[in-house]
Amino acid sequence: MKNLKLAVLTSVMTLALSTHALAKKADYEEMKVANGGSITGSVLFKGDVPPPIMEDLNKGKNAEFCATHPDTKEGGIRPRQKVQVKDGKLQNAVILIENIDKGKAWANETINFDFNQCDIFPKVTVIRKTPKGVKENLVKVTNQDDNILHNPHGYSVNGANRKTLFNKPLPSKGSVADVTKSLKRFKPKKDSHFFLQCDQHNFMEADARIVWNPYYSLSSEDGTFTIQDIPAGKYKVTAWHPYVGQVTQEITVTDGGKANTNFELALK
Repeated sequence: MKNLKLAVLTSVMTLALSTHALAKKADYEEMKVANGGSITGSVLFKGDVPPPIMEDLNKGKNAEFCATHPDTKEGGIRPRQKVQVKDGKLQNAVILIENIDKGKAWANETINFDFNQCDIFPKVTVIRKTPKGVKENLVKVTNQDDNILHNPHGYSVNGANRKTLFNKPLPSKGSVADVTKSLKRFKPKKDSHFFLQCDQHNFMEADARIVWNPYYSLSSEDGTFTIQDIPAGKYKVTAWHPYVGQVTQEITVTDGGKANTNFELALK
């Protein structure tokens, strides 16, 4: 019986150590990348571009001020185009490598969402889970509007489900919410789409892809993108847009090589 208990205990400890090792292995490891390769290309859009949402600013709060937005048309109507396409090329698609566990260092930068003229900039970007030991300056939200109350509400979105991450009022110009700590709640395989909205003006929206390594790019106005300093290997690479969808390809990167590929996204 003693030997049986010892064997069971040993198995449990081995399983726990293995699970811990797998968890550690899942974390991204920064290293020096010598002679790294790159992935370049374009994101194409197939089909008809959806029409803009014609927002009637008269029905919301601070109508007179919000109408100062440069896109506002006669009668206080503001078109909001969520899918930007030019010459068949899709802007603001996030291209990311899914299956890379070590490589170049993360960029030391702060993502700042500006609430400006009843709009949010940038409209699409990327954010990451807060690293251990980091308490501030990863993601901030700033109110740029004089005497206007904004209320940024951040969510993790999974299909029709939304999980609140933060909800912080910004009473006037210069008010800043550092939401870095709130992003510690991100979990791999559960969180991929971040959505930001103003509770005072719900037409104010922005989106971000949650990334787990620094290998990503955002397609420019002409649909092009580049991801650099990639260790040689075979990777799953995804092009994602919050209002179009995503598509994944397997791409091989060689030492110092340049892999060129195009992604095609279409509304379902």
